[in-house]
Amino acid sequence: MFRRTFWFTAGAAAGVWATTKVNRKIKQLTPESLAAQAANKAIEAGHRMKDFALDVRDGMVQREAELGEALGLNADPDPASSGHLTALESGDGPRYGKNPKDSKNPTYVERSTYSYNRNEDH
Repeated sequence: MFRRTFWFTAGAAAGVWATTKVNRKIKQLTPESLAAQAANKAIEAGHRMKDFALDVRDGMVQREAELGEALGLNADPDPASSGHLTALESGDGPRYGKNPKDSKNPTYVERSTYSYNRNEDH
């Protein structure tokens, strides 16, 4: 009698366990659940990509600082003394016009006769 009761209880428990397991798996495979899982994975991948990009940016800044120290480029150059820019004190040139906002500060333009407007010759 006890033996039959034991096996009946063990069988019922196994049946409940198997039914619960199957129902959970069926719920995981519904279209809504699959879409939610895909969205969660995409968000997680996006966070990992953002973290990677931030790590790369930090490494880049660190390496630029190391190279700047090694090459002696610690200070930022003054735009007027770099040789690439020239100051127009008056700003009266026909090509550049006047600086109406602040006439005391010079306007910096590149020293070049080549036009950088890509749409100019089209």
